[in-house]
Amino acid sequence: MATETPAILALDFDGVLCDGLLEYFQTSWRTYCQIWQPDNQTIPDNLDASFYRLRPVIEIGWEMPILIRALIQGVPENTIVADWSVVAQDIIKLDKLEPATIGKEVDSTRDEWIATDLEGWLALHRFYPGIIERLDQLLRSDNSTELFIVTTKEGRFVKQLLQQQGIQLSEERIIGKEIKRPKHETLRQLLGQYPGTLWFVEDRLKTLESVAEQPDLNNVRLFLADWGYNTKAQRDSVSRDSGISLLSLTQFVQDFEVWH
Repeated sequence: MATETPAILALDFDGVLCDGLLEYFQTSWRTYCQIWQPDNQTIPDNLDASFYRLRPVIEIGWEMPILIRALIQGVPENTIVADWSVVAQDIIKLDKLEPATIGKEVDSTRDEWIATDLEGWLALHRFYPGIIERLDQLLRSDNSTELFIVTTKEGRFVKQLLQQQGIQLSEERIIGKEIKRPKHETLRQLLGQYPGTLWFVEDRLKTLESVAEQPDLNNVRLFLADWGYNTKAQRDSVSRDSGISLLSLTQFVQDFEVWH
């Protein structure tokens, strides 16, 4: 059992602190409609539920409307889970699309939404139970843990969402999409600034594995958030041998001594 307190606690945002599935789906649907221009732009029944279940297969933003396209075309969910990269590539080849172009469309759709209805956009993000209380506790306690958020979401939106909940975290503690560097590089820089133990909580297994592959980061404690955007197979694959520990939300919101 871990009884020590980390010198640095680095946390992912979406899928660890905040559930953004509602926003992901709405942005994906709007982008899908922009690209494919369906005659009927009413969201089909149960499309959102299928999207939520399959969200863990998405690694890069351009894949979001492609997942909508696959579901609209009737690709079985088990096929998407098993062969997502093949399914996605088949769709973009058939429809003569480019990932970079789709990605720009996703970003512009989101940017336009934010520009015209920021409050509505922010309202689609929900913090997981107990998260805000735990963050408040960490920031108010007199322990020596330095708290950072390391995310692919834009830092300004993370700051706004936290402020709405009464959490004041300075801009330099929110390392977002705008930094444009891999998370393992960010962790390396944090260790250079704050010597000591670093714990990193992330819901994307591949991200944790990329950190584990860095020889100079082998002392970083890695935790896979089991409540985030990952699959049962990914959670089951985590073992002590991998250097990654499975963490439950119940554990996360309690003292560090419960993390094990």
